[in-house]
Amino acid sequence: MMKKNVVNSVQVFMLLIMSVFFLFPIYIAVINAFKTDGEMARSILSLPQVLSFHNFITAFRKLDFLRTTFNTFIIASLSVIGIVITSSMAAYKITTSKLPAARFFYLLFVASMLIPFHSIMISLTRTAINLGVKGSLLGTVTIYIGLGVNMAIFLYSGFVKTIPMELEEAAVIDGCGPFRVYWHIIFPLLKPITATIAILDVLWIWNDFLLPLLMITNSKNYTLILSANKFFGKYEADWTSVLAGLLMTSLPLVIFYLIFQKHIVKGITAGSVKG
Repeated sequence: MMKKNVVNSVQVFMLLIMSVFFLFPIYIAVINAFKTDGEMARSILSLPQVLSFHNFITAFRKLDFLRTTFNTFIIASLSVIGIVITSSMAAYKITTSKLPAARFFYLLFVASMLIPFHSIMISLTRTAINLGVKGSLLGTVTIYIGLGVNMAIFLYSGFVKTIPMELEEAAVIDGCGPFRVYWHIIFPLLKPITATIAILDVLWIWNDFLLPLLMITNSKNYTLILSANKFFGKYEADWTSVLAGLLMTSLPLVIFYLIFQKHIVKGITAGSVKG
C-alpha cells in the first residue's frame, strides 16, 4: 500500500512538472500580449501594469482576421471532407479486396507516411506550377488531400477489418450495389474513426505554415498562420502584437478542440480495442 502511494506521488509530481513545462510558453504569450513594448522590454515575466487591448486591435487589423479566418476555414473544411471521402472509400476497397494488388497498394500508402514533406516540397511546387494550380485555394486543398490520405487509409483499414462481412453480404443479397453498400452500410459504422481523423487533420491544416507559404501567392488568400508573418519586418518585429496575433489565431482551434476532444479519445480507444 505504501509503495503504491509513493508511486502515485511520483506520478503526480512528474505530471506537475510536465504541466509547468507545457503551460509556461502560453503564460508568457498571454501576459505579454497585454503589455506595451516598453513593459515587455523591462521584464517578460512580470504581469502587465494595465490591461490594454491595443495589441489585439492592431493584430486584428494586420491579420485581416475575418478574411484569413474564412480562408483557413475553407481550406481546412474542404481538405478534411476530401480526405475522409477518398480515404474511407479506398480503405474499404483495399481491405475487403482479395486481390494481391490491394495488399501492394496498402503497403504503398503506409510506406509513403515515412517520407518527410521537406524532401518532396520542391518537386511538389514545380508540379503545382506545371498544373497551373499554384496560388489557388483549390490547388492547396488538392495537395492537402493528397498528403493526408495515407495516414487516413492506415487508420480506416484497421477499423474496416472489424466490421463483420455478413453485413455487406446481407446488403448485396438485398440488392445493394458496391457504392450503396459503402455509403449506407459501411460509412456510418466508421463514425468514431472518422471523427478522430477529421479532428487531427483540422489541427494539422489549421496550424500549417509551410505549404500555404509555398502555394499561396495572393495575400487575399492568406491563411491565419501565414498572415502572422506580416508582423516580422526586415529589421524589427512588433513582439507584443505578434503574441496577441498568435493568441487570436489559436483561439478558434482551442475552442474547436475543447468541443470535440471527447471524439478523439473515443475514436482512438475504439480503434485500439477493435484494431
